[in-house]
Amino acid sequence: MNGQGTLDWLRTHRTKIGVAAVSLLLVFYLVVTFDRARILLLDPEPIAKAIGAAYLVLPVVGAWALVRELAFGASLEKLGRELDAEGGLPEDSLPRTPGGRIVRAAADADFGRYSAEAEAAPEDWRVWYRLGLAYDAAGDRRQARAAMRRAVALHRSA
Repeated sequence: MNGQGTLDWLRTHRTKIGVAAVSLLLVFYLVVTFDRARILLLDPEPIAKAIGAAYLVLPVVGAWALVRELAFGASLEKLGRELDAEGGLPEDSLPRTPGGRIVRAAADADFGRYSAEAEAAPEDWRVWYRLGLAYDAAGDRRQARAAMRRAVALHRSA
């Protein structure tokens, strides 16, 4: 792979690289936390044992959250590929700021169309996926995740 090919590959996969880096850091943190919990549990002091037991909760919750988020991301990627293969992904034609962010007013104006689609076909995962993209473009990440979760659930039940 030549230098330009490497740069193109990195640009194409930068989100996955970022996710992998953060995941590795979290795994490292969880391993260290688990080790500290083990050390505290071996201490003869009851307070140290109690803190060690409490420390065990962190790696368990962290590992659960990591697996859940990675599975959610993988599901979204699968749905995105499927929708793209069907030609159902919306065209990325919204205007952007010089910094590359979507112009909020344009995203808000475009949002109504996707909201109406979801109201018209509430059992179609495709409209919920597009609605999630519209929420994300409008800057509402919480609602975007909720719409995407609904799309995943509808896809699984279909």
